[in-house]
Amino acid sequence: MEVVKKIKTKACGLCCIKVNNLGVRFGDNVVLENINLHVHCGSITAIIGKNGAGKSTFVRALVGEVKHTGDIEYRNIEGGNRRKLKIGYVPQNLNIDKSTPMSVYDLFVSFCFNTPVFFKSKKVADKIVNALKVFEAEELIDKQVGTLSGGQLQRVLLSMAIMDEPKLLILDEPVSGIDSAGMQLFYEKMVYLSENYDMAIIIVSHDLDYVYKYADNVLLLDNTIVASGSPAEVYRTKAFDDTFGGFRLDNTDAEKEHVALHKPVVKDEPFDASYKGGRSKSLEQGVRSNSLDKEERSNYISQGGKS
Repeated sequence: MEVVKKIKTKACGLCCIKVNNLGVRFGDNVVLENINLHVHCGSITAIIGKNGAGKSTFVRALVGEVKHTGDIEYRNIEGGNRRKLKIGYVPQNLNIDKSTPMSVYDLFVSFCFNTPVFFKSKKVADKIVNALKVFEAEELIDKQVGTLSGGQLQRVLLSMAIMDEPKLLILDEPVSGIDSAGMQLFYEKMVYLSENYDMAIIIVSHDLDYVYKYADNVLLLDNTIVASGSPAEVYRTKAFDDTFGGFRLDNTDAEKEHVALHKPVVKDEPFDASYKGGRSKSLEQGVRSNSLDKEERSNYISQGGKS
């Protein structure tokens, strides 16, 4: 196994996620072992690997869906006070009965509010619309969930995941099947959320070109971490070549694009409990400034994010 490099971060000290010696076993089958990770807020960490490498199992362990050994530590300190870390999660698959009469509004209320579904509230509706606006999906609020296309449902689930303004957003292949225009818009949204809301974003992805361009850090999994570091570092490793064969970046200027997108990063730093915040703002405040040109989005939105 290659020497794993230390993850680089744009550490602000507000929150962090530490994984210490995590392992998952199903009977005699060892799925994950010796997973160690330290992620700070304001960064995008991509998890890549071949099918069966344990990527989805890893994120399910992070959110408590599967039993694991080792420790997962979440820290969230504002003004010197420890707070519970809010987590948003979008799973790889969500089976919804096509005949369900539930609307997008009903879905939000059921999962994100303590308000009865039958009690229609303008205040609640406004909050839902603000969350949907982040992914240009506000027009779907009254749509029946069972009639949504795959791309539309993905945008709704992403909106739900950030509804409570989490500090950690975990996404398991959230854009599989979406066309290239939609992919780029999605990753641009992730950069916006990480930089403007101090979110730590962990995303499982097979989209190696987009990972290279938009991720701050990359973990290459094969039942354990076989390489980690910046995209450029990981993509040059023997472990990467062994996993993905003759993969070559489509864009010959990808290195320049990655450098231009990302601010200089520093090596992993100790958690700073004295940090009092500064970059984070509310979702509602940010929605108005979080719109790319409508013309750029027209193809993706008009098709509902469909491939």
